[in-house]
Amino acid sequence: MNRKTFHHRTLALFAGLCLTGATAMAQTFPAKQVNLMVPYPAGGLSDAIARIVERPLAKAFGQQVIVENLGGVGGALAAQKVLASPADGYLVYQGSPNELILAPLALQAVKYKAEDFRMVQIIGAFPMAVLARKELGANNIEELAALAKKSAAEGKPLTYGSVGVGSFYHILGEHFAHQVGAAMTHVPYKGAAPLFQDLAGGQVDVSFIVIGAQQMGLIEQGRMKVLGTLAPAGKVEAPFLKAFPSINDSKVVKDFAYNAWTGYFVRKDTPEPVVQALNKALATAMADPDARKQLEQIGGMLPAPMTPAEATKEYEAQTARFRAIAKSIKLEAQ
Repeated sequence: MNRKTFHHRTLALFAGLCLTGATAMAQTFPAKQVNLMVPYPAGGLSDAIARIVERPLAKAFGQQVIVENLGGVGGALAAQKVLASPADGYLVYQGSPNELILAPLALQAVKYKAEDFRMVQIIGAFPMAVLARKELGANNIEELAALAKKSAAEGKPLTYGSVGVGSFYHILGEHFAHQVGAAMTHVPYKGAAPLFQDLAGGQVDVSFIVIGAQQMGLIEQGRMKVLGTLAPAGKVEAPFLKAFPSINDSKVVKDFAYNAWTGYFVRKDTPEPVVQALNKALATAMADPDARKQLEQIGGMLPAPMTPAEATKEYEAQTARFRAIAKSIKLEAQ
């Protein structure tokens, strides 16, 4: 046998072994407990989502599923733990644009990039709105833009709150200010709870943020108000927001439709059979009636399940969109 023939046969044998190994992996995954890595402490919205997914996902897998919480550095500590673990699908990251797309752009301490992860499935999205303190002299998005320009010209720019530098809510606030041409002052908080407390107390002017049952309660009590939703033009994403127009129905902003989606991710080099198995199990889990009901009760919307290829395409599109915004507002890592 000459060297060339030996080389070809070796490659064919190697390819055959890889195919056999991949098939076996698809048939046996998961063979043990799967952990859902939540990048925030227990008790928040991210944790609540994971607790909803935990039970039906365990049923779909036929294996135990455990929620693991690890907060810190804008979700980066948990992300880095996943990247440092084997690419075998047993540690799955629950993430959003905040941790995987924006954190690497905004925080110098974050050393990974969005492409280090692969999205398996989006499992929920939450409606967003522009919320304002009750005394603010604006009741819709047109009036907010006019007030922002007037206040900036007088040297007293409006303030907008977020849950931290480089967070989704920070980027949206700066993006709005950029679009309407009025400087606004960013006020970062260490979480949503103190932000809503200050918004209801009148210490900060507005926030571009997720809205749910808790916030609707504050609105109904007259402690804050909705200036508009971030739904696409002419669309209502959540029944409890049907009384409020989208800011995209105005002429003040362009392409400003956003929701806070959450998905599950693995390392980019996770074997395809494992990704396929995870994708199928997550779709099955979110078809569970109890899980759907619980997610809707906390304000979530359930998108149609995606194939792995569709999930990859959507993640690439989301990454490109947020990077373009970060570039337009000249976001610098801190």
